[in-house]
Amino acid sequence: ERDAMQSLLLPPPAQQAFARAALTYRFGEEHQPVTASQILTPRRYEDRQDDLWSVFNRCQENLLKGGLPGRTAKGKRSHTRAVKGIDGDVKLNR
Repeated sequence: ERDAMQSLLLPPPAQQAFARAALTYRFGEEHQPVTASQILTPRRYEDRQDDLWSVFNRCQENLLKGGLPGRTAKGKRSHTRAVKGIDGDVKLNR
């Protein structure tokens, strides 16, 4: 499965669509405190590939670890929180 994901290159529009879907899944439709571009940003130089596996891992890591600067629904500056509970972790990893 991993090899198949690593062999599939995602063009930037597909990466953005994947990230938007992940944001909607994590935060819901109403308000998303960060952008798709933010969760696609790699935390390490090695994670800069454009294959499905790398894009999936970047989104997963940024959504689980939190710490990304964003805005609340009222426009106030905030940072995303890490997923600490096992229920949220399992839900997001499915």
